[in-house]
Amino acid sequence: MALSPEHIAEIEAQRCAPSETLRPSVAALEAILYKPFQVLDHGFVRVIDYMGDDSAIVQAARVSYGRGTKKVLEDRGLIRYLMRHRHSTPFEMCEIKFHIKLPVFIARQWIRHRTANVNEYSARYSILDREFYIPAPDQLAQQSKVNRQGRGEVLPPDQAAKVLDILREDAQRCYAHYEEMLDPDGHNVARELARMNLTLNTYTQWYWKIDLNNLMHFLSLRIDAHAQYEIRAYAEVMTEILAAWVPNAAEAFQDYRVGAHIFSASMLSVLRRQLKGEKVTVENSGLSKREWQEMQDALQAG
Repeated sequence: MALSPEHIAEIEAQRCAPSETLRPSVAALEAILYKPFQVLDHGFVRVIDYMGDDSAIVQAARVSYGRGTKKVLEDRGLIRYLMRHRHSTPFEMCEIKFHIKLPVFIARQWIRHRTANVNEYSARYSILDREFYIPAPDQLAQQSKVNRQGRGEVLPPDQAAKVLDILREDAQRCYAHYEEMLDPDGHNVARELARMNLTLNTYTQWYWKIDLNNLMHFLSLRIDAHAQYEIRAYAEVMTEILAAWVPNAAEAFQDYRVGAHIFSASMLSVLRRQLKGEKVTVENSGLSKREWQEMQDALQAG
């Protein structure tokens, strides 16, 4: 991971200038504030700022639901109750802001989550760095035969080496042409036009601010085994940060979102029939073959 001298100086300055506050703070998150966590070959995630902690969730819930929550005496129990019953608004009281460096093709996938505030590095105003994401050989795979948007078998070493050469050569050539177009003594093409020639594995950066409820929704989708590896790598780092920030909420998130499965009414009907001793097959279950398989996979997981 390559940090510019400016970024290194900024991080040191921020970490050497602590601020006093009356607001609740989280020691575990303060310890990693501003520090970059490497992702992929040149990417990183770092926390820039945050608001709230586990107690802010509890505080908001008791205002929102009043007497109804007094049955849950401890904060951890209340947070688990809220997560279990999908009371989302108390989790929206907490927010976190990240600085993220990521390949453009992952940024374009990531931006589909429209519940965050985003400010991206402007290639109309500035010049992008000569940095490209080049996958590890074990991440180069054929198109899946069963999943139209996924990967199948890993490429043989000789094919992987050729593909890596193509990726490196194309990225370097396009960047060289990008520089050539920008040259003020040459073509002097406007930056907003010259950028169109860059490959999608070029790195960009952004500030990404989101509330806790929507962050957990993002993570639940992007740490899933079916998510694309590259965005999953970012989500896994952010999940570790989540645990440092709001440990009780993170624990409930793992139990009720990540490690849980949702069964449809039809699936529950099948399970009830099986518990009564009835032999249920895919043919007499009333489920589609895909639903049946999803139910079997959930029951056999772990």
